[in-house]
Amino acid sequence: MALTIRRATPADAPILIEFNRRLAEESEGRALDLDVLGKGVAAALADPNKGPYYVAEEGGEVVGEMQITFEWSDWRNGWLWWIQGVYVRADARRRGVFRALYEHVCEAARQDPAVVGLRLYVERENLAAQQTYLRMGMEWTNYLMLERYPLE
Repeated sequence: MALTIRRATPADAPILIEFNRRLAEESEGRALDLDVLGKGVAAALADPNKGPYYVAEEGGEVVGEMQITFEWSDWRNGWLWWIQGVYVRADARRRGVFRALYEHVCEAARQDPAVVGLRLYVERENLAAQQTYLRMGMEWTNYLMLERYPLE
């Protein structure tokens, strides 16, 4: 069956929340606070500057998601789009869902002359995802990520 990629709408919030919950559980063994997650998804859907979600549909059912967030690079005088929250339903994996989402986002980025590149981060132990991203043409960077969360 053919995949359709489209921008998510507020009606997609329940499936986005569920997919993000599963993503955290499967990739990091983390249980997310569903109230915080729900508010975060709603905020992103209400304000495209926070980062739009794209969904892959097959037969009218959402089988995958990808969110994009934005970083301005003064070094490159352009926008970097960060691929966030990638999730493909378990029964839809290895059928081109991620590829379709990725190619859709790549094409959208290519159409905007202010966008200079795509980035993502991946868990160190998630070797399957790393191999997928490398096969899609992404490359390792020289950067490590650090964070301070929560801010107290």
